[in-house]
Amino acid sequence: MLLHEKYGHVTRLEELVPLSFQILRFKMISLRRKAARHGEYSQVSVDELPLADSRSNPEQEAQRRQTMERLSKALEQLGERCREIFRLKLEGKNFPQIQAALGAASINTIYTWDFRCRQQLLELMGGAWEVER
Repeated sequence: MLLHEKYGHVTRLEELVPLSFQILRFKMISLRRKAARHGEYSQVSVDELPLADSRSNPEQEAQRRQTMERLSKALEQLGERCREIFRLKLEGKNFPQIQAALGAASINTIYTWDFRCRQQLLELMGGAWEVER
């Protein structure tokens, strides 16, 4: 019924074969688009996913603890202004809010102070955020 309504202009038998291939191409493209929309090509099998280990890795835990100790020691050696900038940043303040809290005349001053404090902290931590293995 649909073929008769939609493709009523096809009258000869020789036109049916190319028409059927064209319909088949349209159906295949449509199916492929639908599969891509549903994410079927980018799915990963559940069997291939690694299971999360609820236990902490002792090596990672030791590295994290060591990094925290290095960071604490370095922060103690920083000046008052740098510690205050880091405290405000950890509280979630943005640079204009830090500028108001510290009473700086320009926001560029805060950017410069922040950059210098981060550089100083990096130097106090031995020049690298992570410990070399």
